[in-house]
Amino acid sequence: MPQDPLSEKLRLKLVERVRGVFNDVEGGEQPVPVSDEALFEKDSPIRRVHADIVGMMVGGIRGLLLQMLHPHALQGVLDHSNFRADMHGRLRRTARFIAVTTFGHRDDAMAAIERVNRIHAKVGGTLPDDTPYEATNPRTLAWVHVAEATSFLAGYLRHVRPDMPGSEQDEYYRQFAVIARALGADPVPHDRREAETLFRELRGELQTSPAAREVAQLVLTQKPEGSPPAVQAMLGAEAVALLPPFARSMLGLERPGLASIPARAATWGMGRTLRWAFRQG
Repeated sequence: MPQDPLSEKLRLKLVERVRGVFNDVEGGEQPVPVSDEALFEKDSPIRRVHADIVGMMVGGIRGLLLQMLHPHALQGVLDHSNFRADMHGRLRRTARFIAVTTFGHRDDAMAAIERVNRIHAKVGGTLPDDTPYEATNPRTLAWVHVAEATSFLAGYLRHVRPDMPGSEQDEYYRQFAVIARALGADPVPHDRREAETLFRELRGELQTSPAAREVAQLVLTQKPEGSPPAVQAMLGAEAVALLPPFARSMLGLERPGLASIPARAATWGMGRTLRWAFRQG
């Protein structure tokens, strides 16, 4: 069936705009090329989950909010990051790391992991109570990982495939564990049960603080270049809705009420549009 020229033009324009949000186009950065020699097979659970833009954006915001409740992870960001001036840049770099390790050639994936490990080796300091912290702490990395993994999967289940079989969800955790172990996280969950158990265990190490609440507000009010503010507000509301009640309470956030239903519908519609634009079915 012939492709409608206007439809194709709109599709390509949308793809270009989205890629501009996630890649430093002005700096010459190009999207990560999908490789047949990646760490994970084509159409495997991790590649399907990490390919969905809206699910990953919602999950990414949720994951970052959870990560900031761990005092060691939070202090590392406060001491060694310019997130206040460049929140979009931080999120863009995280998105690129996920893209490279999921879809890129395995050599590029391992090189990206090694770069992060070198950066983490230089990150350390003390908490306000003089407790030392290091970014290489396996348990801190375990929380960062389980917060990300549960959040990315939650975004995918909510916006793309709520009927994803449990066996595929377990396989997602097993695949993502490959990256987490290479980054030094320990323990690392390999299925849903282990993820739930570890999440409950590490919850005891979380703390609320004015700094965590400040970062949460910065994450939720950021205005990425090229992304309409209304879109960011929708994604943020969805991320907050997916947070466990205890996390919303610790961050001083309220669960979106009935007023969020139109925004939720718009988010679902945006997801369908982007899947069409990127020919994801």
